[in-house]
Formats: sequence, C-alpha cells, structure tokens
Amino acid sequence: MNNDINKDNDIKENDMKEEIEKEEQELYTASQWELVWMRFKKHKLAVGAAIVLLILYGMAIFAPFISPHNPHERSLAYKKAPPQTIHFFDDDGFNLRPFVYPLKSEMNMETYETVYKEDKSQKYPIKLFVEGYDYKFFGLFKTDTHLFGTGKENVPIHIFGTDRLGRDMFGRVLYGARISLSIGLIGVVISLFLGILIGGLAGYYGGIIDEIIQRGIELLRSIPKLPLWMALSASLPSSWTSIQIYFAITIILSLIGWTGLARVVRGKFLSLREEDFVVAAELAGRNQVEIIFLHMMPSFLSHIIANLTLSIPAMILGETSLSFLGIGLRPPTISWGVLLKKAQNVNTIAMAPWLMIPGIFVIITVLAFNFLGDGLRDAADPYA
Repeated sequence: MNNDINKDNDIKENDMKEEIEKEEQELYTASQWELVWMRFKKHKLAVGAAIVLLILYGMAIFAPFISPHNPHERSLAYKKAPPQTIHFFDDDGFNLRPFVYPLKSEMNMETYETVYKEDKSQKYPIKLFVEGYDYKFFGLFKTDTHLFGTGKENVPIHIFGTDRLGRDMFGRVLYGARISLSIGLIGVVISLFLGILIGGLAGYYGGIIDEIIQRGIELLRSIPKLPLWMALSASLPSSWTSIQIYFAITIILSLIGWTGLARVVRGKFLSLREEDFVVAAELAGRNQVEIIFLHMMPSFLSHIIANLTLSIPAMILGETSLSFLGIGLRPPTISWGVLLKKAQNVNTIAMAPWLMIPGIFVIITVLAFNFLGDGLRDAADPYA
C-alpha cells in the first residue's frame, strides 16, 4: 500500500517538474511581445478593464444596430420619461422572456408636472432582431434591423429614459460614444507622433536644439490648459459643420497634449544614448533612425504605453469639458459632453437624474483606461 502511494507521489512530482521545465522553456524562447502578453494576463484588473473597453468600443461601432430608437427622433408623448424597468415577473409568476409595461403619462395636480406610470393592463415582450428606423450598416447597405425592441412602433422601450424633447437617452449615449471614444484615439496618434519626434530630437542631439525645444515646452505648459482650450475652441467659426469642429477640437487637444510624452522621451534618450548597446549599434554601422526605433525606443516602451493610456482619457475629458461648457461640439452632434450640457441645471438633475448617465460612462471609461495602462506598463517593463 505504501509503495503504491509513493509511486503516485513520484509520478505527481515528475509531472510538476515537467510542467515547470516546460514553462521555463517557453520563457527562454519567447519573444518580447510574448513575454509582455504572458505578464499582462496575470494582471486581472487590467484584463477586466480591457474587456470593458472592448465592450464600450463595440457598442459605439454597432450603435445603430444596438439602439432601438433613432437618437434624433423626438416624441411629444414621452418628454423626460424615466428609464423603463425590464420585468421578468408578473401576476402569473416568472417569465423566461423579459417584457416591459407601456408608460402612461399623468398630470400631478400638486406640482403640475407630468409623471409616468406603468400600465400593467398589458405587457410587451422584448424581442431580438426587430424592425425599426432605417440606417446604413457601416455605410455600406441600408437596413432596419435592430438588436432588440418591442416590435411595436407605438410601444417604445427607453431603458435610459428620454430627454426634455422625448429623445431616447440609450441611443444618444451609444451615438455619443462614437465621438467621445474616437476623439481620444485620433488625438493620441497625433500626440504620440509629435511627442516621440520632438522629444527624440531634443534627447538624441542635445545642445541648442534641446534648449529651444525645452523652452518651447515650458512656455506651452505654463499656460493653463482649460483657458487655452476655451480660447482656441471659441476661435472656431460658428459656420463650420459638426465634422469640421470635431477634427478641429481633436487637433487642438493633440497640439497641447504632446508635451508630457516629449519630456519622457527626451529624458530617456539622454540616459540611453551613452549606453553600451547604443554605442555598439553605432559601431555596427546602424543609422540614426534604426538606432532610435529599433534599439532605444523598445527599452522604454512601458513608459510610452503608460503615457498613451493616460492620454486617451485626458483627451476624452478634454472634449467632454469643452462640450459641457458649450464651446466644444454643438448640437445636433452627439457626444457625452454635449449630453451632459443638458444636465447643468440643478432642477433638471433633481427632476430627471437619468440625464447624468453619460457621466457614468465617462467615469467608467477613464477608470478602465487607467487600469489598462497600469497593467500594460508593468507587462512591458523590460526590467521586470
């Protein structure tokens, strides 16, 4: 009996040793990006944040398909209607298919405000792939299929409620995500190019070039950001279309947001240009472009990634702030900042708190990018 137990333990120990040797072999033979991915998978919070961001960007991309109502369509019968409750239980018990009760408006004779109550005399199940308003799927072909809905034109489903004009808030939040989330990505690409180019020139060459660039960065950083944004945004012509204003604000945010990355790149280049591997690359006949992008940049990739993932939410917050103050994007353009502008009034927040829902999405997005940046920075650190 003891011999059988000992044999089983020996087998288990051998299996564990083989697994450890296999993992070590994978580490020794893995490329840099494989090592980054292996370390990143261990950061559960960062992985969760990446999943959240993928869901948000997926909802933004497929906004016309997911939204059951046209975000620009007004409904006089549902002004400032509260979010509808999705039910699974009724008088007969549990229902496998979720359903909603239609909303019925009444006048409150004490406050003279319109209140909405559920009409429980009839219920409408929520169906998948229903017909609705027409839209172009990725601009390629026209369709009217939507992910969910009641299938009845006279029975809407407003899971985030409606605004003061009766427009569906769920659809407006989804369409607003397309602007607010994309402005960060586009702006960061421009900031990344400027930051690496200008910071690399300052750090690699030094001397008078470094002095001129550093004084320019200090001058730009000494100007308060919000007043500078306001001044540049207010200078945009009022006759411009929403698309022109969108790209103008993206460029404005990018031209201001590159200075932090330039400082980081410049400091790293100053410390790395005398390292042995850089000198060896120069002696091997590598040109300056190859030395910068193939040898120096990978050694501080974690700093660039961390800066990028922090710059994207900064861009999103910048656009939201400008639009909230009324000097950024303007209606009928839909962004989270434009939607939050409608909730500036204290009475509006008290009577229709669901108009603050876009702010929740801004908070979730900023936190997700911060958690993702933290995980990517640890995973990409070459000294880890």
